[in-house]
Parts: sequence; C-alpha cells; structure tokens
Amino acid sequence: MNTIDGSDRHVKTEEAPPPSLLAIVLDTNPHAWAHLSSTLSLSAALANILVFINAHLASGNGNEVAVIASHSHKTTFLYPTPTDPQPQSRRGDTNGHVQTNGHAKDKEHHMAESANKYRPFAVVESAILRNFAKLLNETKESHLEATPTTLIGGALSMALTHINKQTILHAPTAASADSTALAALADSENTHVDRVPLTSRILIVSVSGDLANQYIPVMNSIFAAQRKRIPIDILKLAGDTVLLQQASDATGGVYMKPDRPEGLLQYLMMAFLPDVTARTSLIVPSAGGVDFRAACFCHRKVVDIGFVCSVCLSIFCNPHLPDNLCMTCGSYLSLRSAVMNPPALIPRKKKKKKKAGTDPATPGANTPVGSGTPLHA
Repeated sequence: MNTIDGSDRHVKTEEAPPPSLLAIVLDTNPHAWAHLSSTLSLSAALANILVFINAHLASGNGNEVAVIASHSHKTTFLYPTPTDPQPQSRRGDTNGHVQTNGHAKDKEHHMAESANKYRPFAVVESAILRNFAKLLNETKESHLEATPTTLIGGALSMALTHINKQTILHAPTAASADSTALAALADSENTHVDRVPLTSRILIVSVSGDLANQYIPVMNSIFAAQRKRIPIDILKLAGDTVLLQQASDATGGVYMKPDRPEGLLQYLMMAFLPDVTARTSLIVPSAGGVDFRAACFCHRKVVDIGFVCSVCLSIFCNPHLPDNLCMTCGSYLSLRSAVMNPPALIPRKKKKKKKAGTDPATPGANTPVGSGTPLHA
C-alpha cells in the first residue's frame, strides 16, 4: 500500500489508562452489624457502597466490579450472580414454555427498569440487592449461634480467583505464543480480538473484630496478592485486627479506620475511588504504625512472644507441646529443653595488663633509660 500512496501514516494507539477491576469484599457479619446499627446500619452501608460502585464504573467505560459477601457461615458472590450448580430441569408449563430449575426464563434475568437510571448501574444494583436478600433469607439461627466471626479468608480467595480469571481474559494475545484454554475460548467467541491489560485491586469493608482463627488462610491470600501485585485496601468501620493491617502494608494498599462510620460514602469516594494508576500521582493515606504480631497455630491467638518450628515455621504460644512434636508437621522439637535450661554463658577472657615500656608500638619504648652518674671513691 505504501508503494501506491507515498504519504507517511502512523497508527495512533489509545493512551487512555487501562481498565480497572474492583473486587469488594463486604463483611456481612450479623453480630458485628448489630453492635454498629446505632451508628450505621447494614442497609445504609450497602446503599453507600452502591453509589461508590456507580462512581467506579462511571470513571472508565472498561472498568469492572465484583462484590463478595463474607458472611458468618458462607461466602458468596453478590455480583456477578453465581451460577446454579444444580442441573437444569426442563419441563413445560401450561402455556408450553420451557422452565429452568422451576422458574421461567424471563424471570431469571429480571432487573430494575427505570427511564431515569443508567442501565449498567441498574443491572449491577438489581443483582446485588437480589443476591443480598437471598443470602439473608438463607441465614438461620443455627448459623449465627455457631460462630460470631466472618469468613474473610474464603472471601479473599474468591476475590483472587475472580481477578485471575478476568486478568487472563484481558491479557493481550501477542504477549504469549501459547495462550491458555480460557484465553483461546474468549478469542473463539470474538473475531476482532483487541484486549488490553487489566489492573485489579481488592477493597475489604470490615466490621468484625479478631480474625486470628483464620490466620493461615488470610496470610496465604496476602502472599498471593503480594506476588500478583494486587493491592488490598482496608476500610475498618468497627473492631480491630492485626491481620488486615498486615494485608494492607504487605500489598501496598490503603488502610483507614474512620472515627465516624456514618460518613462511609465520603471515605469511599475520597480515599478508595482512585485506582492503582491514579494513585501514583496522589498522596494516599497511610496506616501509621502497623502491628506485625502473629497468631499461634495451637489456640489461634495473637501472641507477643512465640516459638517457631524450624521445619514448617509454625508458631506456638507455649513450648510445652505434646511429646515435643510439632502439631503441624510432626517434627521433634527441643523447645522445652531450650526454655527450661538456663542459658549457657561463656565467660570472657580477662585481658592481661601490659607493662609500661614493653609495647614496641609505644613511642619511646626502645629508648634506653638513663642511669645515674657513677660515684668515684
């Protein structure tokens, strides 16, 4: 073509920032929200989060969002709507229409229709509210009596899994010669493949207190996010936990514990709306002092002084283990003897005092000392 048209042509690439995926982990622990209800109710917090989600989607036409509920007995997606694992049962109704799992097909994808609301916002809002109401209806009294905490570790694992899947789908095809099966499936459905990299981050809206009983799964998720360079932002509305501080510090996220939780929307819009690309030009709030204490593997309690297994690096709060065996890997440990026996102190050798004039480095050491005048008889 250049031989026919001699004009110089340059292909202008798009200079817009890459799309951003925001994975929100919402702590829906009923026990914690009951203590916070006088200041901020769960329904009001969810309404503020929906406004924050709309702002995130409006900041870029390629932005995506995922909302995961961390409940007392399960973790589930509020958006996108999780697929039903049950097999589809096909049976006809009185009008001859085919139903799926006992519901008509037109009722499955019901969404709020409003002429004054942007359709993508209405789709996300309708799905979140519907799945949230379903989660509350499935919660029984036995679930609340079983545990007073929430499953943050499982919610973080689901968020990282969803981010990894979406990252593969958005990965450029020219980056690798042998693409994965998931990327090949996306290419087969789209003839004009033009994908750009995806930046991701996780926001945890937490109200629960101590999470030491989930130390292992939470720390595994923190290390996975750190390896993938996925920042974990923490908005701590109530309670206090050292694990979430460590998650924010290790991954380069934002940690904030507001004094007035009723201003949730203002904190979300001012501190957590900028994505990873925009934060390079901003001064983000810092957590200040970070508590790096760990939780023991035997009682799941945060300890100041712990005893570490030299084989699997498990932490124990007490050196008196059954049969001196590690409770994780079964290795023999000598913690008891190391603690009970007094420390062996090696006494220092006493330095010998050097006589004056014997050191050759001393000035005048080799100078002969003058003798007295001889006396003559």
